Amino acid sequence: MVYSPPLFRGSGRRWVLGAVTGVAAGAVVAAGTAAAVSRGPAVPFGHLGPLAELAVRRIRLGDQVAAAKRSTGAPVGDPVREREELARVRRQAAGIGLDPEVAARFFEDQIEASKVVQRGLLERWRDHPDEVPAACQDLAAVRAELDALGQRLLYELAATERVRGAGPGCAVALSGARTAGVAVHRLDALHREALGIALRSVCGA
Repeated sequence: MVYSPPLFRGSGRRWVLGAVTGVAAGAVVAAGTAAAVSRGPAVPFGHLGPLAELAVRRIRLGDQVAAAKRSTGAPVGDPVREREELARVRRQAAGIGLDPEVAARFFEDQIEASKVVQRGLLERWRDHPDEVPAACQDLAAVRAELDALGQRLLYELAATERVRGAGPGCAVALSGARTAGVAVHRLDALHREALGIALRSVCGA
């Protein structure tokens, strides 16, 4: 049985975008985003809202990874860990009835999105050392958070299988979820770029 974690599946307002097209879709996106921002806490936006929210959280952890790697001099790329992570993802996906290759492709995008954030921040901090965080979390601790978040992403990927296979409706729903995530979390250009990478295979999957 596929388990869908309780994250964001409570009484929060949910928009169903699959049947909305054209100008109406734009109006709903704008209204929903404005409402979410005014309320403060992140609110799920459509059926893909929880998936996009988790992707944003993972991208944000990339900030902590960058800070930890800067302090230790570790490289951005870690091929051994990446291979281990993708192998683990395939095993876990098979265990919950999700296509392992679909899951691996999605997580390859999560890894690449994190690298984009890390490279961007390391470059920024090199040019603006006054912006370097005063303290950073241990890399092992951050990776433990990434692993736990990865499991939740897998469950959400499985829970949205029908939505992701909905053709054009998926693209509309994903656009709304991505727009809400950017607005609610006030993502800058670097993190917006990373979110686009993190979600690029959602509808293709």
